[in-house]
Amino acid sequence: MIGHFAPGIAIPLRPFFGSMGVAPGSGRIDSAPPFAHAGNMDNKELVAGTTLYIPVAAAGALFIAGDGHAGQGNGEVDITAMETFLTGTFRFVVHKRQSLLWPRAETPTHYISMGFSPDLKEATEHALRDMIDFLVTEKHMTRDDAYMLSSVAVDLDISELVDGNVGVHAMCPKNIFTGSGTSK
Repeated sequence: MIGHFAPGIAIPLRPFFGSMGVAPGSGRIDSAPPFAHAGNMDNKELVAGTTLYIPVAAAGALFIAGDGHAGQGNGEVDITAMETFLTGTFRFVVHKRQSLLWPRAETPTHYISMGFSPDLKEATEHALRDMIDFLVTEKHMTRDDAYMLSSVAVDLDISELVDGNVGVHAMCPKNIFTGSGTSK
């Protein structure tokens, strides 16, 4: 699980699908720009064992996965990743009462919200606002407390910069929730 980039440069491999998504409600679109339907997110955190939540807008969802990467840096700054062949096993669960605006994910260590837009600031706002919504809904925090927690404990990372829409993901570590406090 090591990629040899050049003599003296060894990169740990963390395979993931660069593109996973569903059909948007608006019909056919270009598969490159990620958006609310997910798509070509190029988010290196979405490795095996991750739970990905995607808003479904079309009957049957029409899930697709591809664009296998053995590894990539945050930002995918020049369309270069360590491309590879991947196969995957997926389990689909429909959460009929859950309303999402943007894709979210959960890894063993983090809660992740994502935002996409042609504008980096707007993509960041989507990811941050969705993290605040998650903290309010799932962790039963007030909006003010969720906003403050996002400032002191949540990392905002650039997922990718190259596919028409840029991507930002907010990473909230699970280990900050000790269970000993009282939620407001």
